Amino acid sequence: MRPEAQTGHLPVSQSPAVHLPVLYTQVLEGLRVIENGRYLDGTFGRGGHARGVLTQLGPEGRLLVMDKDPEAIAVAERDFAPDPRVSIFRGSFAQLLQWNETAEGLDGVLFDLGVSSPQLDVAERGFSFGKDGPLDMRMDPDSGESAAQWINRVEDREIADVLWTYGEERQSRRIARAIVARREKQPFTRTAELAELIASVMPRGKDKIHPATRSFQAIRIHINRELADLEAGLDAAVERLKPGGRLAVISFHSLEDRIVKQYMNRLAKAPPANRRLPEAQAFVPTLDLIGGAIKATDEELAMNPRARSAVLRVAQKREADA
Repeated sequence: MRPEAQTGHLPVSQSPAVHLPVLYTQVLEGLRVIENGRYLDGTFGRGGHARGVLTQLGPEGRLLVMDKDPEAIAVAERDFAPDPRVSIFRGSFAQLLQWNETAEGLDGVLFDLGVSSPQLDVAERGFSFGKDGPLDMRMDPDSGESAAQWINRVEDREIADVLWTYGEERQSRRIARAIVARREKQPFTRTAELAELIASVMPRGKDKIHPATRSFQAIRIHINRELADLEAGLDAAVERLKPGGRLAVISFHSLEDRIVKQYMNRLAKAPPANRRLPEAQAFVPTLDLIGGAIKATDEELAMNPRARSAVLRVAQKREADA
């Protein structure tokens, strides 16, 4: 999840009051914005990080923003389109190689993963079990099938696999069987229906989170192909980065962070040698890691408790002869 705290204003373009996103200062420090650089925000959201980058760019700098959510793109068009330094593209960051604006190379790329607070806060988007709305969950409501269409169509085994793989839900099979039994009487159409069904079959425990938390996360990740897009987006970002350019990724749960960490390590560190095998070709690193896992400060957490799960990782593309 990409939570944002309403903590201040930034004078960018002709923007109204804005939200300061999580790890704002750490992201800008990690990207190390240069005045005439070219930067991509692959998850525009409501533009908090993008505004910060833009304030540090000079007249020759460029900011490219992407998002597959049409509401986010509408905000970008309203607040950023008048600035000649900005270009806007509706689509997943997994598609960044298809955008001609990235072909010149990038000095920095930011991915702020997961669902944003504005998406969660609007019941009609169907992301939140805490707000009753249509069971949709699509970040791009014009593409693919909704959560309701999927959950009313597939077998219980597929539902269980998704809940376990993407939500690490231990009761995945029990929940899947209950979903299939319930939909035979009446198909699911609302978030509250699904949340109540899950809560009704979950054993009572000491866990303070809502019983549907992991299941909703899993279904959302599956519907939006979030982990597959992440893997494709990381490859594309590194390909487009210029030598010395930086990749910054904010994750909000362990599945995402594990992919990011392992990806960066794979391109930065030689794999362990196996003395039983012939010596392989010498490892040539592509990235340098910039620090380790970066988390919110106590001060930020006091203002925005939702930032507690955020983890930022930064890597820099190596020079060709480095």
